[in-house]
Amino acid sequence: MKHLFAFAFILQLLLVVGPNLYSQELAVLKYGGGGDWYANPTALPNLIDFCNRNINTKISPKPATVETGSPNIFQYPYLYMTGHGNVYFSDEDAENLRKYLLGGGFLHIDDNYGMEPYLRQALPKVFPDKELVEVGADHPLFNQQFHFPRGLPKIHEHDGKPPQAFGIFHEGRLVLLFTYETDLGNGWEDQEVHNNPQEVRKKALEMGANIISYVFKN
Repeated sequence: MKHLFAFAFILQLLLVVGPNLYSQELAVLKYGGGGDWYANPTALPNLIDFCNRNINTKISPKPATVETGSPNIFQYPYLYMTGHGNVYFSDEDAENLRKYLLGGGFLHIDDNYGMEPYLRQALPKVFPDKELVEVGADHPLFNQQFHFPRGLPKIHEHDGKPPQAFGIFHEGRLVLLFTYETDLGNGWEDQEVHNNPQEVRKKALEMGANIISYVFKN
């Protein structure tokens, strides 16, 4: 399954019947536990639009929604997970998500404020032998089409803490990214939702584009 998504991408290319057919899809992860997985509804569509216009991707403009335990997660190279509250993975959810990540998938968890303690309880079920480690500013994630020499930008203020990127690695590949105390999704949302300055939104979208670029290359 290591090259699952590369194979799927090639297969899609072979099935192209017109120049405007989108060849990639992203999805929002619907998880259990009562947390608001549906938060920031305009975030991922706006990021997709930014990527298609600025980094030459051809991503379907409407992201899918997929449940953690569904076999459909294997259709998507990137899953976006956000919310404010509780996170729960059943044994079946955890096993499915582990297979997805070890097989070439990527999960981006963007804390919308309040998710972090629940997430740290849930992730050991997925990876009992791995821990979240801080991802340094020298990681390729921060040096794709856009350059972030100091690491994650600060998008939305909560507790006055600096933004941090944490990750889980498998065989040297970053398979899970947890963005904490930055709230990238708030910066991706429609401008009138949070009234962020355009420069702040630009930084959020550029960082998001870097994540998508990294996923598609790795």
